[in-house]
Amino acid sequence: MSASRTRQLRYFFSSQEFSDGLRTTLAVLLPGLVLGLLGQLQAGVTMSVGALCVSLTDTPGPPLHKRNGGLAAVVLTGLMALLAGFLHPYPWLLGALVVAASFWFTMLLVYGNRAGAVGTAGLLVMILMLDKPLPPDLVLSYAALVVAGGLWYLALALALNRLRPYREAQQGLGDAVLAVADFLRLKAEFYRRGTNLEDAYRRLVAQQVRVSEKQDSLRELLFKTRQLVSESSENGRRLVLTFVDLVDLYEQITITSYDYAELHRRFGASGVLDAFAMEIDALAAELEHVGFAIQGNYAYRAANPDLLAGLNQLKARLDAREADPAQPGSVLPLRKVLVNLRNLVGRLQDMQGYFAEATAPLLTLQANGTTGQELDRFVAHQQFTWRHLTGQLTMRSGIFRHALRMLVASLIGFLITEMLAGHHGYWVLMTITYMLKPAFSLTKQRNQQRILGTLIGGVLGAVMLWLISDRLLLLALMVGFMVVSFSFARLNYLITVVFMTPFVLILFSLLGHGYVRVVQERIFDTALGCGIAFAVGYLLFPRWESDQLQGYLRPVLQANLRYLRTLQQALLGSPVALLDYKLARKEVYVSSANLGAAFQRMLSEPRTKQRHPSEVHELVVLNHVLAANVAAITSALVAGELRPGVSAAGLKALRQAQQQLGRGLLRLGEPEAEPPAPDELPPAATPTAGPDDGQLGEQLEFIHKLSGDINRLAETVAG
Repeated sequence: MSASRTRQLRYFFSSQEFSDGLRTTLAVLLPGLVLGLLGQLQAGVTMSVGALCVSLTDTPGPPLHKRNGGLAAVVLTGLMALLAGFLHPYPWLLGALVVAASFWFTMLLVYGNRAGAVGTAGLLVMILMLDKPLPPDLVLSYAALVVAGGLWYLALALALNRLRPYREAQQGLGDAVLAVADFLRLKAEFYRRGTNLEDAYRRLVAQQVRVSEKQDSLRELLFKTRQLVSESSENGRRLVLTFVDLVDLYEQITITSYDYAELHRRFGASGVLDAFAMEIDALAAELEHVGFAIQGNYAYRAANPDLLAGLNQLKARLDAREADPAQPGSVLPLRKVLVNLRNLVGRLQDMQGYFAEATAPLLTLQANGTTGQELDRFVAHQQFTWRHLTGQLTMRSGIFRHALRMLVASLIGFLITEMLAGHHGYWVLMTITYMLKPAFSLTKQRNQQRILGTLIGGVLGAVMLWLISDRLLLLALMVGFMVVSFSFARLNYLITVVFMTPFVLILFSLLGHGYVRVVQERIFDTALGCGIAFAVGYLLFPRWESDQLQGYLRPVLQANLRYLRTLQQALLGSPVALLDYKLARKEVYVSSANLGAAFQRMLSEPRTKQRHPSEVHELVVLNHVLAANVAAITSALVAGELRPGVSAAGLKALRQAQQQLGRGLLRLGEPEAEPPAPDELPPAATPTAGPDDGQLGEQLEFIHKLSGDINRLAETVAG
């Protein structure tokens, strides 16, 4: 087995997703098994349905949010079970309920993904009851069992969290560290001979999106969990401080951005760039080792105790090249890379130090320059108000358009289901609910994965049921399929569907249904539901990513403008609070990742709906380079590694860069005032030459050029 495959297996079995898969399987399976053994199988299955629905809200996040989301789901699923049960004899009223619930529960996405999952839980219970007519006297007991199943899942999840209060944070932190390690590996590709730089940037931007998603999720978990930011919690402080240093380390990685084409032209033949790539890979491997230790909750021991040895060899190699008269040209660009790698090693060693027992009692958040209250500024706070919901009832809102599409698709699905008597027609509506997404690219991707996964899983399940007659063995296989399916729900939807289909087929077989007919119905209903979702997503109120790019460009330009102003403040000697700098840096990372994700989604849409894809790609890359260059100077100033000071020419270039971004914002319809002209400096902003003024001036001029190119591309994309 290759080292890469071994890494992936270790990563999976220690991940939060695998833990969640085991917990969901246990919570869904136990009621059916226990009550089935007591002769109450139907009651057990109903409780399992309630547990499954509430499990949808159990996404990573603070325990308080999980509890509140779970309780909301319990109440909503119980209410929907009552309404669907009592309205079942009246098809038109039931149809009205389906349509209304599809719209309003989708609108809950206004309050965030967890609230959207609560709405999905309510929809799922309602849809499952479409095929389950109940006498009026049994509806209340059925709803009570659904509620009991939801409470059972919630109690189990909260109990496990109380038993291991730091486990989810450890897994989330390990996951974030591994994502940064993968980002660092991709940076190594830029130094290898034969690398296609355009493809390398595309992969790097995609990984930047993943890193941002991991870090945002972890911020929410760490900074909103009181136990983790409490000064009395040593484990919590260790996790928070490690995350803070991880973000600083990620910044150190991003600032190593150069003109790689020029580097290859000058040094490619010597082989020294390949040596740099090997050293970066070694650092990535050590960072990955840290991530595995955190995620797996085992003692960390350095795999490579002397990370500087290889860098010292590289320094000697550069010294020898510089001393060789047969090797003309300066090696200063490579020395810059070497300095950044040394800084990277220092930050990595700081992270490693947090896991040394001797230093653990000394950890404090204040030592890192951050308090628990300040950390709260790094996360957004959701307001659950009626005005916030009604304010989205406009065609300008993407969520409102999505809710309308869900309403129409559910209505079509319900009408077709009513005409398809004699089989499990609720699969059509269930497929629509899971397939129809706010973005067409996601709907398209989900449809492809659902159809392919259902076909593969259907064949796999039918073959197993044909070959295996032992019910205990089938039950064991079903449990295994459940674990894999639930574990990959957030990782890979294709794998989820491939393993979910045989799990469903085995379940129906154990309940006494003919599996051949079930396979036929599931494939037919899946194809029908996917077709409805795809058609509605394409034809009804579509909002293509190219039409929404301005909404992603504005935050990017605003964040970069704030970043440049922070740099100017630091260069002029004005005090810059470390917290303010980190907040500005976070906004740059988040807005850049959002733009990169939108670009990736646009590439999945029909070519006729894409506008200026090459320009958007270039803009994403230039934005990455701009942020790297600004961070390289600002971080050195804030850390005291570079003294304040800038020439008049350098300050003029910096002001002109801000003017370029300001013009871009004006072009995008943002009433952002342009900075004052370079010759209109206030008296306090007197330029003074710094110790590295020549080099600094070149960097500031390059930042000016990048800002101008970004403004030009933003105008093209917005035009």
